[in-house]
Amino acid sequence: MKKLIITLLIPFCGYAVTAQTKRKPAAKKAPLKSAAAPARMTSLADSASYAFGISMGSGLKTNGLKTLNYDLLIKGLKDAFQGQTPLLNEQAAQKAIGDLFKIITMEKYAPQIAKEKNFLEGNLKQTNVKQTASGLQYIVITPGEGPKPTATDNVLVNYKGTLLDGKQFDSSYDRKEPLSIAVNRVIPGWTEGLQLMSPGSKYKFFIPYQLAYGERPAGKEIPPYSMLIFEVEFLKINGK
Repeated sequence: MKKLIITLLIPFCGYAVTAQTKRKPAAKKAPLKSAAAPARMTSLADSASYAFGISMGSGLKTNGLKTLNYDLLIKGLKDAFQGQTPLLNEQAAQKAIGDLFKIITMEKYAPQIAKEKNFLEGNLKQTNVKQTASGLQYIVITPGEGPKPTATDNVLVNYKGTLLDGKQFDSSYDRKEPLSIAVNRVIPGWTEGLQLMSPGSKYKFFIPYQLAYGERPAGKEIPPYSMLIFEVEFLKINGK
């Protein structure tokens, strides 16, 4: 009976014994996880705090974000409110946000980017297509005569712009009014292309997205990462 009593009582002290073995520590059981207490909103500040989170999260999700490091997100909020020295300066913070959204947007438009890349590679095989060092491709439809403009000149042109699928997004011909523009105040593909032209010439430009609007959309007609195709008729260099 004495042995039985010892066997029953000792485990409650954290040990298991028998008459033949020394006392050994019992394996510790993992503590039971208690269910997370539901969030309670007992004040206007509580309700507004939750509303801020919902609004922020919904906006970021709409812009393509699927998840974040929530611990660091909360730390950033606390550091800002408590006046702590941030882990990133303003420039690094803006770069991190910009780079993240650039990756998200590029992933979304990856099929379009690949399609345009394939088109440009195939287009270059045509005998009448020329390419500059920057990647700008062009066809001389009608040659011109006279001086070529510089980057600081102002020129008068007619033009029509389309996407790769043929959708037209702009045309001075439709407006029945030529465009007067500074050569260095347009997208890089235009700035470079206009300086190849002389008055009276007409060129067709195939402008990779890097020389157009890049990862940014342009209005409702031009999505991000869009290659642009322009037919440009060079009328004159203004003031010359």
